[in-house]
Amino acid sequence: MFSYYSTLCTEVYDFTKPVGYSLNGDIEYYQERLKTCQGRILEAAVGSGRIIIPLLEAGHKVDGIDYSPEMLDSCRKRCEERGFKPNLYEGKLQDFSLPFNYEAIIIPTGSFCLIEKREDSLEALKCFYNHLVPGGRLIVDLELPNGWKTGEITTSTFSLPNGDGITMESKSIEMDWLNQFTVSYIKYEKWRQGKLIHTELQRFAMRWYGIEEFRLILQNIGFSEIRCYSDYVYEKQPSNAGQIITFEAVRRQ
Repeated sequence: MFSYYSTLCTEVYDFTKPVGYSLNGDIEYYQERLKTCQGRILEAAVGSGRIIIPLLEAGHKVDGIDYSPEMLDSCRKRCEERGFKPNLYEGKLQDFSLPFNYEAIIIPTGSFCLIEKREDSLEALKCFYNHLVPGGRLIVDLELPNGWKTGEITTSTFSLPNGDGITMESKSIEMDWLNQFTVSYIKYEKWRQGKLIHTELQRFAMRWYGIEEFRLILQNIGFSEIRCYSDYVYEKQPSNAGQIITFEAVRRQ
């Protein structure tokens, strides 16, 4: 019934968030935190290349992994247009095995929260740990459901350069307080000369974590030197629920 980051979702994402488009300073933050990284980097949930390409342009060796073949196709095309051919893997974050270990693994801008099931998120963190070299760093962003309103509907319209248009309607369906996730339905419709030519319906779930809860999860998996900051400002401590929370943690030697 539902699509998952399929063709229209990818087209909207590419149109609204082009390569190098920084969301609240995330690209600049990751560039700064990774500037001393000499080894291989993995971007988990790489999407269509918004962040990996600026890192490649800065001279880093970066691989990517994502579950969406449509997003990966877009990422591959955008990389090739700029002369890059990174290793891009299709797979689930909770169950992957890659041929390399990494000095850093990053999951920017809340993408980790898209892993709906708690057990899957724990398995993903274990996979990340196992794919880091001793002393390697994990950097992961989290979001809280600040401002959530069940039943709220928002509609956006995007006029594409070729004359087509895409409408996107998002409806807030459910807030599960006990299991800590929200569910929205997102409907994409593509129009050409007033006629509907393609539609997709996506179930969009986001899981959230308390700060101390996530710190304990990382600790139990084996991470050390666990720190957390907010709003892409190094050492700025979280102070309200509307902030992006960034955790950094190190695999033990």
